[in-house]
Amino acid sequence: MTSPAAPPSARPRRVVTDRRGGRSRSPYDTFNLGDHVGDDPEAVAANRARVARELRVGEDRLVWMKQVHGTRVAVVDAPQDGPVPETDALVTSTPGLVLCVLVADCVPVLLADSETGVVAAVHAGREGVRRGVVPATLSAMASLGARARHVSALLGPAVCGACYEVPEPMQAEVAAVAPAAAVRTRTGTAGLDLREGIEEILRRAGIPEVVRDARCTVEDRLLFSHRRDGVTGRQAGLVWLG
Repeated sequence: MTSPAAPPSARPRRVVTDRRGGRSRSPYDTFNLGDHVGDDPEAVAANRARVARELRVGEDRLVWMKQVHGTRVAVVDAPQDGPVPETDALVTSTPGLVLCVLVADCVPVLLADSETGVVAAVHAGREGVRRGVVPATLSAMASLGARARHVSALLGPAVCGACYEVPEPMQAEVAAVAPAAAVRTRTGTAGLDLREGIEEILRRAGIPEVVRDARCTVEDRLLFSHRRDGVTGRQAGLVWLG
C-alpha cells in the first residue's frame, strides 16, 4: 500500500542522545535509555520521560524495540503497549510517532523519505549488517511508498574501525556483504568499520545522501560503549515526522 505524501509541516527529524543529563547512577550514568541492562527501572523511566518532554510528545508516542541482532522489520502506525518484540528496525509514515533504536557500539541508522513521509530506525550491528537488516528496512519503507532517490540516512555514533578488532573469519563474513567494512585497526589487526560498510550498502541501493556522525563510542566518554565498559547504559537514535 502506498502512503499519501506527508503534510508539509510533518518533516523528518532525527536526534541522537548521549550520556548527559539523566537520573541513572554509575555505571549507567546518567542518561541511560536502555531498560534491559540492569539499571534502576525508575531511573530509566525518568530518562525516557525526559525524551518525550524534550520532543514535546506523549511518552506513549515513543516506540521501542526488543533488539536481537536480527533482520525483522516492524511497520508501526500507532503507539505500542511495550517494546516491539524481536525486532531490529521500525518503519512508519505516521506523524508524531517517534521510532527509537538503542545502541552502545552498534550503528543507529536513521532513514527518512521527506517526499512521502516515511521514516525508519535501524539497529545495525555486525550480525544485522551481515544478515541484511538495512536492505530489509529499505524494502519495508518502499512498501509504504518511499523511493530510494528521496531517502536520506544518518549513521549515528558507533565503534570506529580503528577500535573494532575482530577475528579474520568474522571480518570476511561481513566483507562478503559489505567489502568496505573490512579495515585494519590502529594496531594492524583485522577490524570492521560498520558505518563504512553500511554506507556502501545504502549507496548500492541508490540512497543519494548519507551523513555520518563520526564520533567513536569507544573513544568518546560522553557516549555509552559496551565494548569499552562492559556493564553500561544505552544511548538512542530517534527519528520521527514532526
